[in-house]
Amino acid sequence: MRLPQSLWWSSLDEPVVPRPSLQRHLDVDVAIVGGGFTGLWTARELKRRDPSLRIAVLEKSVCGFGASGRNGGWASALYPLSDDTVVKRYGVEAFNAQRHVLYDAVANLGACAKEDGIDARFTQGGTLTFARSEVQSARLRASIESSRECGVGPEDLDWLEGESLTAHGHLDGALGAKFSPHCGRIDPSRLVRGLSDAVERLGVEVYEETAVTRIVPGRCGRQPEVVTIGASVHADFVVRATEAFTTTLPGERRTVAPIYSLMVATEPLSSSFWDEVGFAKCQTFADNRHLIIYGQRTHDDRIAFGGRGSPYHFGSTVEERFDANPKVFAMLEATLHELFPNLNGVITHRWGGPIAMPRDGSPSVLVDYDSGLASAGGYTGDGVVLSHVAATAMADLLTQPDEETEFTRLPFVHHRNRHWEFEPFRWLGINVGLGLGTWADRVEERRGVESRAGHLLDRLLN
Repeated sequence: MRLPQSLWWSSLDEPVVPRPSLQRHLDVDVAIVGGGFTGLWTARELKRRDPSLRIAVLEKSVCGFGASGRNGGWASALYPLSDDTVVKRYGVEAFNAQRHVLYDAVANLGACAKEDGIDARFTQGGTLTFARSEVQSARLRASIESSRECGVGPEDLDWLEGESLTAHGHLDGALGAKFSPHCGRIDPSRLVRGLSDAVERLGVEVYEETAVTRIVPGRCGRQPEVVTIGASVHADFVVRATEAFTTTLPGERRTVAPIYSLMVATEPLSSSFWDEVGFAKCQTFADNRHLIIYGQRTHDDRIAFGGRGSPYHFGSTVEERFDANPKVFAMLEATLHELFPNLNGVITHRWGGPIAMPRDGSPSVLVDYDSGLASAGGYTGDGVVLSHVAATAMADLLTQPDEETEFTRLPFVHHRNRHWEFEPFRWLGINVGLGLGTWADRVEERRGVESRAGHLLDRLLN
């Protein structure tokens, strides 16, 4: 078995030894397909509500193999859709209820990890989205003003410049930055591997190297069934928590689009470098270009830095060879030196993997009480905290089906996503979107004006 090649996996205290695979038939209350954040948080929250529940987690590789163990390490209150879009779809009241849940969930995630004895290297220093041109500055200021109209105050989102900005951090050419305190830095592999141990201590059965080939809905009084290569599981409920790997299951090819996000990491950097650029509280950072980038200062003073740009692969194909793209790695390294001209450290790690993007951009939490099938996911890269929130909603739906809670009222709960278009339209649309983002950034950098391609991209995404 090949483990992910990343900074996070290489820095675990002990080698990862796969747990035994499932070799016999199981009868449980809840079967969870997928051993990432969503599946493990769901198991944890279910056990906290009802310790008597029989729960099994089935993971094709090892827990955290997917995006949960390879991501940028942002434990943020970010949501895949813009504030304006959420308000237009669901209303101001629902928007404000959701954002406060997400704000609280950032600190709660750190507290839950600590409670479970997991050293996830969580530090809540906030996040900075820098403006490195007048175009980016105008766009960020407009987004803050729009959020103000929805009720977001300066304590939750503010514009920083001058000394108030440099007190947090500095990127070359920065004119200002949008700052939110609602983000923490984590080591994702430590968190997800620690969670897998924590749920086992609660009595959850965790099976690794157990590939699920089919999920069969319950019907006519029969329970739903999970079929694996060597065995099967019957349960009252089956929760699919497979994110980008959902497309590998029968009938799910158009449920989400697997979008590849790649990362690099430097060697540990000198104290003089960090004295110059800041980020003393481990604030995460990005800028306002269209083709997303994201970075953090790690526990051992590296920069872990990632971004989009890898193409979507025809037919929603997910393969290990797509985890690496020399052209994108080179672009990330060049961008890192553009942001930090004084960076002298070498790149020591390069890695990547797929994230799940729904057609309408919204995550979802669904339970069909008739068939016994449930699902959660579709975070488009913002899943570290969202997965915990989604899992909490899922646990409420399964254990308190007749009661409405703060989490089950969230607008993405009970939301059913559209399917993606058939090929080749899916391949054309997504890759055209990537091309528009690249072109828009190039035009804005060279001409200093907002690109029409950026407007086209916004229309495509929304």
